[in-house]
Amino acid sequence: MTPHVIEPDPQAGAAVKAADRAHVFHSWSAQGLIDPLAVAGAEGSYFWDYDGNRYLDFTSGLVYTNIGYQHPKVVAAIQEQAGKLATFAPAFAVDVRSEAARLIAERTPGDLDKIFFTNGGAEAVENAVRMARLHTGRTKVLSAYRSYHGATSTAINLTGDPRRWPSDTASAGVVHFWAPFLYRSPFYSTTEAEECQRALQHLEDTIAFEGPATIAAIILETVPGTAGIMTPPPGYLTGVREICDKYGIVFVLDEVMAGFGRTGKWFAAEHFDVVPDLMTFAKGVNSGYVPLGGVAISEKIAATFDKRPYPGGLTYSGHPLACAAAVATINVMADEKVVENAAHIGETVLGPGLRELAERHPSVGEVRGTGVFWALELVKNRETREPLVPYNAAGEAAAPMAALGAAAKKNGLWPFINMNRTHAVPACNVSEAEAKEGLAALDAALSVADEYTA
Repeated sequence: MTPHVIEPDPQAGAAVKAADRAHVFHSWSAQGLIDPLAVAGAEGSYFWDYDGNRYLDFTSGLVYTNIGYQHPKVVAAIQEQAGKLATFAPAFAVDVRSEAARLIAERTPGDLDKIFFTNGGAEAVENAVRMARLHTGRTKVLSAYRSYHGATSTAINLTGDPRRWPSDTASAGVVHFWAPFLYRSPFYSTTEAEECQRALQHLEDTIAFEGPATIAAIILETVPGTAGIMTPPPGYLTGVREICDKYGIVFVLDEVMAGFGRTGKWFAAEHFDVVPDLMTFAKGVNSGYVPLGGVAISEKIAATFDKRPYPGGLTYSGHPLACAAAVATINVMADEKVVENAAHIGETVLGPGLRELAERHPSVGEVRGTGVFWALELVKNRETREPLVPYNAAGEAAAPMAALGAAAKKNGLWPFINMNRTHAVPACNVSEAEAKEGLAALDAALSVADEYTA
């Protein structure tokens, strides 16, 4: 792809920003305290503003542009589909919808061969939980602290971070538990094996005290994303699978962020040789070009609704434009070996590069990740592991992370920052040169974070 020639147009940028400030209500924000960047365009791993500033996107949008921005084959597929059949109701069989489902089912693990399409990840979680409850006749759902499952009613209650608090009704049938995270172990573990065993025992104890016969499902992000990219220790997900089988509980894996190449596999579950009963997906399924998500359903759960109507649906379920984008994206990923590239970049560039940064920067407490899915845990003190900013910090308390972000942007890197972490989550087809460019900018930004260490 030929690099786009950036022609600054500050006047146009000012008009875009003025219209935004007058009429757009932004998510997760105090409207009067934000100053959104006016974006003029994007291509590949980069985007730019109207002042001519170009940024390497180490966020992949919201960790969804897995094949980068404006891939010509996907853009062409959307254009072609718009000319052929721009939209059609979900009750009908449509060729591109069927093909998208087939391509997804080919790549999901085990017998997850039926695909229920949604408009995004939160709706996928909502419907997966509904399926689990109807299949089991039970109500409760267990989910982990340090998780994110979406902002709709059930999904936000399942979420295990502070975004849940304002909407938590304490009556949604959700019970939270601690998943393994050795660096900040709630179980006083010193090894991954200890953390795995103790986390599984904690989960089974939670089930025992909640009442196994009341629990419909356990939902976990295969590798938690926004919460910190904490790869589960060997044996943990297999152990959860065994616990679910023991008590007749539906096992749901949330692959909305970790799926479609992000971890160097089509789905993160492949790293752990585990097959859930339901799997949610979105984001990378079509690189976010048109909203699409879904639930991959096992044979056992699909059979529940063979003669019993499933009481759920969406006007835009399997929208032809979204499905055309998914077909093109999946084919691009296969043809251009995008998943293999994600694994290669993680093994040879990002992993070694981030660990080398950690050796030189006292603000880095831990590096963790795989593929193009990495997090740096930033601390004030490596010995005490005190976070660089407090949990859920805002305003002045979050100043060190704000300074890190400003330094990264000054060096042409758009960072993903959450609490005391910065994540390295570029496109899955990021080049070696681009990944190294990002590491160099991050190196400079971490020097600013170092100034806040003790």
